[in-house]
Amino acid sequence: MSAQTASTEVQAIQLAEHEATAAASTSSRRAILLGAAAAVLATGSVTAQPASAHWPQRSVRVIVPYPAGGTADLAARLLFGSVVTRLGQAFVIENRSGATGTIGAAVAAQAPPDGYTVLYDATGLSVTPALFARLPYDPLRDLVPVFRAVTVPQLVLVNSSSPVRDIAGLIELARQGRSGLDTGSAGNGSLQHLVLERFSRAAGIKLNHVPYRGGAPAVNDLIAGQIQLFFGNVNVSAPFVRDGLLRALAHTGRGRLAALPEVLPLSDTLPGFETYEWNGVFLPKGTPQAIVEGLNAALNAALGEPELAEKLRAADLQAAPNTPAEFAAFFRDQCTTWQGFVREVGIRLE
Repeated sequence: MSAQTASTEVQAIQLAEHEATAAASTSSRRAILLGAAAAVLATGSVTAQPASAHWPQRSVRVIVPYPAGGTADLAARLLFGSVVTRLGQAFVIENRSGATGTIGAAVAAQAPPDGYTVLYDATGLSVTPALFARLPYDPLRDLVPVFRAVTVPQLVLVNSSSPVRDIAGLIELARQGRSGLDTGSAGNGSLQHLVLERFSRAAGIKLNHVPYRGGAPAVNDLIAGQIQLFFGNVNVSAPFVRDGLLRALAHTGRGRLAALPEVLPLSDTLPGFETYEWNGVFLPKGTPQAIVEGLNAALNAALGEPELAEKLRAADLQAAPNTPAEFAAFFRDQCTTWQGFVREVGIRLE
């Protein structure tokens, strides 16, 4: 019998005794309750419900393995701000950035599976196993997908003083010179790095990868004219476009954007080209299923709040209700797709 099972069984006995003392009017009532608890001990069959029926009973930490101010941090604060009102406990955002998100992910994967440590991660979680020779965790083995949170497309960005006005012009400019276009990213192995590599192959042009420590310094250098191109998430980059500092040539999603309705999809020029950053909620493996389902239900319910829905829409953060099983299938597919691409391109980190 495991320690967790024994603890749960002791709780069952204590609960039975408490209810018997408080409510029973006859000794037979007490005998029935204690007998039921004894039966649990005899069979060893304790469901997850007693251990998690009243979760959460204290504050929950939400690990975001990226810096404050980015897409994942913003979306996590919006979503869990709504979950707090539904579950009655604080969900405290803890930014644990570094090593392409692997530091925070490792902390979450190795945390006790009691529902009090949540991982709010992004596309990078599906990529890193192909980037590093060794990781202290396996995302598919050590984490339980709970909820697919938001997706957001990227903007294809140039400096506002650039002569390039559209994707066709960008491709033409790249083909005119032999040196290629200096293209920034948030770092080696980041989603921006993968998107620029994919775009380079799809368009048949040369792009020189210039890695930065995060997207913000890359955007600053694009504004300053130090690099020529950057793929930035819509919600973070759109303000620079509206302020006239950058020009958006296209976006990597479908249809029109709420933030920049005049910007056309990249797939209009390169059919089939779509990429998104996605965010998702995970728990350590072994977390009781009742907690997984309870958190999923609270997050789905939050999406139905008009105020939150409007904030997400205004930031072009797309979200739709989903189940743990649906998110698990999506996550497995993303791991296969992006890890295969990383190995094909030959990106490797130490």
